[in-house]
Amino acid sequence: METILSSQLNPGFRERVAGLMKNYDFSQCLACGMCTGGCPYSDIHENNDPRKFLRKINLGMEKEVFEDPFIWYCTMCERCTIECPMEVNVAAVVRGLRGTWDKDKIPGYLQTIVTEHIASGNQMNVSQEDYEETLDWIQDELREELGDPEYTIPLNKEGAKYFYGFNARDVKIYANELQTTLKLFYAAGIDYTISTKRWDATNVALFTGQNDDFQAISVPVWEEFTRLGCEQFIVTECGHAFRSMRWGQRTFWKGEMFPIRHIMELLLELVKDGSLKLDPNVVTEVVTYHDPCNTARKEGVWQAPRELARSFIKNFVDMNPNGRWNYCCGAGGGGMAMPEFNEKRKAKGKRKVDQVMATGAEIVIVPCHNCMDQFNDLNKWYPDTKGKSKNVHMCSLMERALILPVKN
Repeated sequence: METILSSQLNPGFRERVAGLMKNYDFSQCLACGMCTGGCPYSDIHENNDPRKFLRKINLGMEKEVFEDPFIWYCTMCERCTIECPMEVNVAAVVRGLRGTWDKDKIPGYLQTIVTEHIASGNQMNVSQEDYEETLDWIQDELREELGDPEYTIPLNKEGAKYFYGFNARDVKIYANELQTTLKLFYAAGIDYTISTKRWDATNVALFTGQNDDFQAISVPVWEEFTRLGCEQFIVTECGHAFRSMRWGQRTFWKGEMFPIRHIMELLLELVKDGSLKLDPNVVTEVVTYHDPCNTARKEGVWQAPRELARSFIKNFVDMNPNGRWNYCCGAGGGGMAMPEFNEKRKAKGKRKVDQVMATGAEIVIVPCHNCMDQFNDLNKWYPDTKGKSKNVHMCSLMERALILPVKN
């Protein structure tokens, strides 16, 4: 065991770290190890022990803390926190420390994404021309698919009930996903709008800890919602987008508060009130559901997705553990944008692979874009699982069972 010299400790370091989080008190850590026992990845690879990391901070081991790769290995999933008897939020501490990093030294291409997002208004750096052309293309596709030549995407509609914020990947890469969601909105006949000015609900500064960047990205989105005078902000199937909007609003928004809800909460309401009709005999495969940490554990949305799934899926099987206790897929905390840690991400992902395999599922509902990329990577990295399950968003599976209303 390495000797700890008191002469090298900084007694004020703990208070300085607490100050990064508005004097959040984590000094009540008992060093009991419940956090380490609760972290599903503490024994997967080296330097992944939250208890040791917290002890370094509380002892004032400043040099050792900033040299500890745990700062970037941690997926910030908060699985350790729900086990902690003192409710110490390790993810908050990690984010606070990440925020002290020089921006040009942040691993991977996290900061590149943030910088481009601030400049272009979206994380995929999609130009305004490409964005509007993609919406036109989706509109044309839906007109043909729905048999409704007058179908129009409601853009910049003032006073709409719902403002829809989504992920820039749904424009640049997976436009079919956005098309599917808008098809569901059409079938339900809801009053919604999409902005052509600010529409990307994601915010990678959630992972870098740079609060100035975070506000530069998200505040204009909330301002656009307010300008249009909508009632509710609906966030797409993206865990970190949902967390960014909700946590960010609680933390940084200075205006009047407004409801921010996950799309699956809305879709469940629409199914319950009969606005959306789904055929329960279409999806016959065994289906399981993955809980994104930012959606379930951090923002408390895990029951509505299951109720929604069971409303039209015959053979739904849950993972164990699930809901608030489910495991991170291994890509959280910005892991997808730090390729130098791919081997760590791969190792962590095996736990999720084992969870899925144990259910015997043929389909996995993965309601998060980062999680979806991780799941697809895991299918490549672990050949024995390839072809065993198909990863889909909830909206895509609902589209299969959708009963479109009869036109007048």
